[in-house]
Amino acid sequence: MARLLTSLPKADGFRLPGEFEPKAGCWLGWPERPDVWRNGGKPAQRVWVEIASAIAESEPVTVCASAAQFANARRLLPPSVRVVEMTCNDSWFRDSGPAFVVNDATGEVRGVDLEFNAYGGLDGGLYFPWDQDDLIARKVLEIEGLDRYRAPFIAEMGGIQSDGQGTLLTTEQCLLNRNRNGHLGKQAVTRHLEDYLGAERVIWLPRGCKFDETDGHIDDLAYFVRPGEVLLQWTDDRDDPQWEICQEAYDVLKGTRDARGRELTVHKMPQPRALEWTAEEAAGLDQVDGTHLRQAGTRICASYINYYAGNSVIVVPLFGDPSDRVAQATLAELFPRHRIVGIESSREILLGGGNVACITMPQYAAPTPPTGG
Repeated sequence: MARLLTSLPKADGFRLPGEFEPKAGCWLGWPERPDVWRNGGKPAQRVWVEIASAIAESEPVTVCASAAQFANARRLLPPSVRVVEMTCNDSWFRDSGPAFVVNDATGEVRGVDLEFNAYGGLDGGLYFPWDQDDLIARKVLEIEGLDRYRAPFIAEMGGIQSDGQGTLLTTEQCLLNRNRNGHLGKQAVTRHLEDYLGAERVIWLPRGCKFDETDGHIDDLAYFVRPGEVLLQWTDDRDDPQWEICQEAYDVLKGTRDARGRELTVHKMPQPRALEWTAEEAAGLDQVDGTHLRQAGTRICASYINYYAGNSVIVVPLFGDPSDRVAQATLAELFPRHRIVGIESSREILLGGGNVACITMPQYAAPTPPTGG
């Protein structure tokens, strides 16, 4: 039975694993809302099928679809993918789903239910309402029968990275934004991250990538590929609007030690060229009050950093860009035991405001507790 706990995860011995740690499964929502996904979500749904199918070769996949879309999702997705009917406002499960935390001593897995307000609520949020998305973490944990902690602050897991050994990486632009937790202050938010995600040290980067609708999520800028090593989006072009952001992040990372006292190794990932909405793409959207306006010429935040690391596959967005090949080769070198799966059609996810990592919520596997002796 899934219980709502009033204790603190860290005090109970739980920590947030790193993206590279073993998964028991992966959760995705199903895109359909016509003010976010062009042409009624049909182009995006084809990409979801491609991504879910690739991850299903690595670990179990669950896709949550509305009652209206359940039959369609079930028909399109392979039999190996579980489809669950669930009411949602949109399909960003990385951010609306639970943060799965683990206890190495007992082998338990629990979930942290973070407050979700659709990336800013009524102060710059991307859509309204978001009440059903704020229930997704609870619903997922009920389905899995896992105990739940409800955190007292607003955050999305796309805005937080863990090395699995007590170090968290995030941005001030996102978590300290006035539309998230600005009223709490940096010290209080740091304490919440420690208490609810088991952190010993929080590394604060000033800001995320340009043109990122989520107020600077870390998952477009930097990822832990293993403890002590970070993959950072990069450009050498001083005239690029990202150059100063990348340099600033690099300087912070190189000048900081992690929770274990290690200096960080920073691997640089070249960024793709700038992208923007076409008039044809924008014409496929319903224009609705309360939904972020996207129109012809709107700049898009594209990043190879926004990948999903499964047990045996790395699913990475591709953009028909000369750097696509470099990105795949870089990931192959960093993850030599994984198969690199490139998603050529990932632009459809970008048009909704994110990419592969943003739509996938990893469910971490229960660790094997130490044996006595």
